[in-house]
Amino acid sequence: MISINNVRKSYDGKTFAVDNLTMNMSEHEVFGLVGTNGAGKSTLLRMMAGVLVADSGEIMVDGQQVYDNPEVKKNVFFIPDDPYYFPAATADDMAKYYEGVYPETFSMDRFVYLMENFHLDRTKKIAAYSKGMKKQLSIIIGICAGTKYLLCDETFDGLDPVMRQAAKSLFAKDMEDRGLTPILTSHNLRELEDICDHVGLLHQGGVLFDRDLNDMKVSVSKIQCVFKNDEDRVAAEENMDILIKSNQGRVYNYTVNEPRETVEDNFRGVEMLLFEVLPLTLEEIFISETEVVGYDIKKIIEG
Repeated sequence: MISINNVRKSYDGKTFAVDNLTMNMSEHEVFGLVGTNGAGKSTLLRMMAGVLVADSGEIMVDGQQVYDNPEVKKNVFFIPDDPYYFPAATADDMAKYYEGVYPETFSMDRFVYLMENFHLDRTKKIAAYSKGMKKQLSIIIGICAGTKYLLCDETFDGLDPVMRQAAKSLFAKDMEDRGLTPILTSHNLRELEDICDHVGLLHQGGVLFDRDLNDMKVSVSKIQCVFKNDEDRVAAEENMDILIKSNQGRVYNYTVNEPRETVEDNFRGVEMLLFEVLPLTLEEIFISETEVVGYDIKKIIEG
């Protein structure tokens, strides 16, 4: 487990990139960190990787401080948004370097296998790679490092849809085979909703929201319906805990703070022309949960 307790970090002594942040990240789950640019995601990952030290508070990886602790860092691999590669280095050069950094866990055989399957030239200078190819290489090296925790900043940025799915498949395989715990950041909720078990929303250096995704999906429902008449609609709305309401003509959409079973019970006696309980997107879930504390999630996530 990675435990973050009351952590603060400022680069200028005035403005805090991370401000009194507390959260826990469990093992064997995909944890997604979302938020706009400047929300503190990258700074937090760098502190979790032991690259930066917190001004106050503590970050513990499996019960030990991570900063200036080589033994703990053996279990952590950090993929920054813009990975650094040595000048004139090839992919093989970087793989040999990281094999030296992680001598107990790095798999060169797997590196060769994945590079071939991703159709990347191991002997070509990385400077000649496209942005997407560099991102693919960073993910392959991170996977092959064999660490327990893989911290990925803006994981899928620059990858086409096929490569995004391939990266997600790699994460899933290593979670099953060796207990990998990926921690992924993005400014886009849609990037993470099909892979994450737990999601935290960062805003202005703090945690606005931190919840298990399955728990959220169970407690909130989305309804699409057509009522026989307005009287039935008004009566039904009085019995719903409505978070979001919209309509196009006679077709009404509601997001309600109620589980599916309660929704179905509430509508059992209402004569409907159309009634469906639809799956929620991650964005819709966050909209419903953050409205309670007075935030407009669309402004926060989409800028």
